[in-house]
Amino acid sequence: MSENMISVENLSKKYIISHEQEGRTSYKALRDVIADGATSFAKAFIKPSGKKKPNPAREEFWALEDISFDIQQGEAIGVIGRNGAGKSTLLKILSRITEPTKGRIAIKGRVASLLEVGTGFHPELTGRENIYLNGSVLGMSRVEIKKKFDEIVAFADIEKFLDTPVKRYSSGMYVRLAFSVAAHLEPEILIVDEVLAVGDSAFQKKCLGKMGDVATKEGRTVLFVSHSMQAISQLTKRCILLSKGSVQFDGHSGKAIQLYLAGQKDDSVLPGYYQAPINKTGNHLAWVKAHTSEEEGIHCWGKPITFEFALHITEPHESLRFSFQIVNFLQQPICIFWFFESDAPFHREAGTFILRCEIPKFRLYMGSYTLTTWFSNRRSETLLENLKEICQFEVTMHNFERPEYQWQADECTYLEDAIWQTVEKY
Repeated sequence: MSENMISVENLSKKYIISHEQEGRTSYKALRDVIADGATSFAKAFIKPSGKKKPNPAREEFWALEDISFDIQQGEAIGVIGRNGAGKSTLLKILSRITEPTKGRIAIKGRVASLLEVGTGFHPELTGRENIYLNGSVLGMSRVEIKKKFDEIVAFADIEKFLDTPVKRYSSGMYVRLAFSVAAHLEPEILIVDEVLAVGDSAFQKKCLGKMGDVATKEGRTVLFVSHSMQAISQLTKRCILLSKGSVQFDGHSGKAIQLYLAGQKDDSVLPGYYQAPINKTGNHLAWVKAHTSEEEGIHCWGKPITFEFALHITEPHESLRFSFQIVNFLQQPICIFWFFESDAPFHREAGTFILRCEIPKFRLYMGSYTLTTWFSNRRSETLLENLKEICQFEVTMHNFERPEYQWQADECTYLEDAIWQTVEKY
């Protein structure tokens, strides 16, 4: 059985927020300074009577409240939540950058943290010097650091700038080196915040692969905060969802992501429907409807589904083209459909036209889906309108029983018909 590397019990963190009083300026005249000094001097000799009045300009804010969880060796854990949920505060406490107000944490082993651009490096030192400095902070000897040195430089791809002070690095170079140092100097626990978003997509993919190796092949613990649900899904199997400083959910990453995305939805938006905003100018899609098999945007697997698009045309042209994509809850494109009919009426005349696309047997697996649409003029290569994350609907499996096993959210992308038979031994 794996041992606990991080134990958090009833953790809370309070901050005091100071509000500048309305009407007060940020500077004082000399007479104000003298008057304030005299008042303070007088108060020191006069005993205050009665109860002390609260200061209306100071407010308590609990960034974290009563959080508890354990993380075992070799686990890669995701931490997600909306802005202000307490993610960064939690990581700063675990990295011992700030102290908790209440509760306790127990951490076993060395911790390497990558929380924000600039953390842990001395700007006046070169890349080479900062590698040795960081290794020393982690408690590694010069010999140990030297063994990993070439790997760190190769991964970060900064060999040309190794002897340049890091203050002259771009943010991308900075992050590449910082991540490489944190991942290669063999800490027992690696904590990474959204800072990886600074790097390009190729480097982000490289980092995710390295973090996966750190957890699965090297048996170390990874704590990863990201707003990219695709990255969270790829790297982690367990996820902690924070909401307003508390743990809303701690469990399978697929379920955590679904709960997070459900909380992001605008309750005023009807499921399976999109209406162009009234104040939007130049819109081509007036509305979109997903005609699902059930009400409230719920669709049973395998049933036919129809999508309707109200296309508003002001300038007809023979090269106008329309297409749409079905996208899953991780924002991954699943399938695409296009309408390229040469005799479409909107090629010749203006007006609002209904495009209808029917899929006879909708085989996408259970989960949440949205649409992405494109309307363009192919001849001039002009994208006239591109809408994303509209017309959300849900696919369920409640009409399709599976003996002995429960349906799992992340089993597959779509479920195809199949015919099985048993062949006699020959």
